[in-house]
Amino acid sequence: MKVGLFIPCYIDQFYPQVGIATLQLLEKLGCNVSFPLNQTCCGQPMANSGFAALSKNCDKNFVANFRGFDYIVGPSGSCVLHLKEHLHDEQHPGEAQHIRKHVYELTEFLVDILKIEKLDASFPHKVGLHNSCHGQRGLHLSSMSERMLPAFSKPQQLLSMVKGLELSLPVRSDECCGFGGTFCVFEEAVSVKMGKDRIADHATNDVDYITGGDVSCLMHLEGILKRNGSNVKTVHIAEILNSSL
Repeated sequence: MKVGLFIPCYIDQFYPQVGIATLQLLEKLGCNVSFPLNQTCCGQPMANSGFAALSKNCDKNFVANFRGFDYIVGPSGSCVLHLKEHLHDEQHPGEAQHIRKHVYELTEFLVDILKIEKLDASFPHKVGLHNSCHGQRGLHLSSMSERMLPAFSKPQQLLSMVKGLELSLPVRSDECCGFGGTFCVFEEAVSVKMGKDRIADHATNDVDYITGGDVSCLMHLEGILKRNGSNVKTVHIAEILNSSL
């Protein structure tokens, strides 16, 4: 299985350990992983701010870097959802279409494509799970409380395979953290209040870590935690699934 590793620009710049953990985990699970060196931003920030036309060169660059792979996998639900819904290249429409159909968020890929049933991972801590909006409502990584359907959670399914991990779910398990991409810049006060509410919900469970599939959301929560002097840390789910004794 030839897998192209897509590492969003902000992860590459600020949280490279998440990209490394994703690479190591995929290789442990038998994937032949390549990291195209000329990849850059997927174009989501421009598109979300109403400047989709400015992301055309990002699209072309993405197609040029990730054509020819069986699958493309990235540790960011929001970026992956953007590619699934918006990637296009007028010069290579067929290749863009192939990528849209074969780009996966990490936990989605592990559950739906690799169909993982066992992991050799250990993380002996109490962990709170944050469901990011793009992953939950866009990629359907977990069920939504407002819909009367059978409950499921792909991240939770994978975390249940990790030795020593005590998973704790907040009361409002699918509430937004307030990051929202450029929303946290344009509506700072609202964004921070939403983030504080999320942290308070996790704090009642006395967790050691908050995890999730989007570094952007975790970065937002991490900033609030640090400003509050909290001992709670954030960790991307790839780092947990790749951890060992």
